[in-house]
Amino acid sequence: MKKPRVVRSFSDLATGVLDQNLPVVTLFSGGLDSTYLLYRLRRSGHRDIHAISVDVGGDETLEEKQRIADRLGIELHIVDARETFAHEFVLPAISAQAVYLNTHPISSSLSRPLMARIAVEMAQNMGASAVLHTANQSQNTLRRLNGAINLLGFPGRYGSPYELDPVDRAQKIEELKDAGLDEMADRIVSGDSNLWCREFESGILEDPEDHATPEHLYRWSIAENSAPEGLMDIRFRAGVPIAVNGTQLPLTGLIREMNLRVGAFGIGRYSGLEHLPDGEKVLEIREMPAACLLLRTYRHLETATLDAETIREKMHMEQLWVREAVEGRWFGPLRAACQSFIDNCSARITGSVQWRLTPGSAQTTAILAEHPLYLRDRESWEKEKVADASCSW
Repeated sequence: MKKPRVVRSFSDLATGVLDQNLPVVTLFSGGLDSTYLLYRLRRSGHRDIHAISVDVGGDETLEEKQRIADRLGIELHIVDARETFAHEFVLPAISAQAVYLNTHPISSSLSRPLMARIAVEMAQNMGASAVLHTANQSQNTLRRLNGAINLLGFPGRYGSPYELDPVDRAQKIEELKDAGLDEMADRIVSGDSNLWCREFESGILEDPEDHATPEHLYRWSIAENSAPEGLMDIRFRAGVPIAVNGTQLPLTGLIREMNLRVGAFGIGRYSGLEHLPDGEKVLEIREMPAACLLLRTYRHLETATLDAETIREKMHMEQLWVREAVEGRWFGPLRAACQSFIDNCSARITGSVQWRLTPGSAQTTAILAEHPLYLRDRESWEKEKVADASCSW
């Protein structure tokens, strides 16, 4: 009987579905679920376990992750993918205006395909039997990682043992405490972070009808009482943000700088419901100050540069792009086709937008496009149109 390719429960770790003599690769964030998976793999008899932590600019520190790996006897691999994430995933999302149903910019839909690609490449290089992760059925990461791994053509087993075998939070904490990892008891929400977004869900944020978010969870978007009114000039060249207030910055540095400077005005918080495969919705809370202003800046420059019919078609294309990313088909042909159209439009987006920032608000004060379609003197334009019309009589 052919063994299933998709790992869906913890029983699969110890019943011969996975070859315990071959390496196993797991995606490791340093959180409760990914730590518990390493613990269960070790307890199930797997000896050659490789935890991959893909650095996309998140909160977790290397020291915390290394301590967990050392305590469990796991080999930890840290992959610095910040530049790749910014240029190959975040930048396309800016030009695609990747906002989920007009509620919040997408985030994990961007990082998951990159994590899957890195894990698959490492697994293939070491001859691993499986690539595992920790998403469950209430997390859209499940279909994003599984979809990416499948589209990348990984020949081994893959999936999450949490899919059909959820483990109570208290049980995970208790078992890990017994294994010497008692700091896991402090996790009150599930979090995901990268240089583009900090996201919270589950735990005390489980219920959409009652989800007041503790202020201490935020880091970037804490309004500073002393923050004066400020001006921020953001410049794009051929669809790429390149400078803030005249200072050129690499993309990762520019995003970090804007997260702090825009966030100081309390700008960039989002809450939204996102659908699961069967149509149910789950709550997610985000802070994304840089994303908030970069997406708005891009749209202003786009409307200044592209004709209205092109923008209308692009706005339709944007939601196709977002759908493919959200549904785990980043590496599929439809997103690639949408990207080609969007990239063609993006090549013309050069200019800058100046913003006036006040607590909780950002208003434009200047929009300057290199090849504008906007009028700067309507009266003169109208006179010219009338004169042209008169000459044609």
